[in-house]
Amino acid sequence: MIQMKQIVKSYDVGDEVLTVLKSIDVSVAPNEFVAVLGPSGSGKSTLMNIIGCMDEWDSGEYYLDGIPIHQMKGEELTQVRNEKIGFIFQKYQLIPTYTVIQNVVMPLLVRGYSKTEATILAMETIELLGLTERMGHKPSELSGGQQQRVAVARALVGHPAILLADEPTGALDSKTGHEVINLFKNLHKAGNTIVMITHDENIAKHADRIIRIVDGNIS
Repeated sequence: MIQMKQIVKSYDVGDEVLTVLKSIDVSVAPNEFVAVLGPSGSGKSTLMNIIGCMDEWDSGEYYLDGIPIHQMKGEELTQVRNEKIGFIFQKYQLIPTYTVIQNVVMPLLVRGYSKTEATILAMETIELLGLTERMGHKPSELSGGQQQRVAVARALVGHPAILLADEPTGALDSKTGHEVINLFKNLHKAGNTIVMITHDENIAKHADRIIRIVDGNIS
């Protein structure tokens, strides 16, 4: 599903060049649940941005679901990102003026689905995540755990190749965080490929496999 070979990423910092990712190799198999674990400044956020087709890199090859991402730029990357990756963010990034159903429908409309088809798919996904009774509510009327479930529904609705979760329990209390992790486990059992970025060892251990990143190196 994901194959990265010798990925290098650097930034210019004043007169110096800071190498954030140092010729790393990463692979994730279809239907695998992987945690990318590392402290702040380790390079995990940069790696996440590259996996999510949100950032370019200096050298190396990246294949996502068989597609050579390293050969793409601009609108091609945007299309791959919209069609192949479902993003789940720490702070949900829901549109506060939209209801649950409107938030979940939105990415499908962006991809060109008709409003009718998008609404049907969104309702099915919302039901799957146990939020049917909250469909007409806005984010401010939901608990943190419910908001994260809406974020998962929005990511899941287009049947992406991978779900990419950035610190998905970081804004939640311990109990609610474990509920979200159990949700991820159930999504994984249903056949979804999940890559979860985290700094928390206790959260990472729930994944099938842990990829540890320290100072830009995979350890």
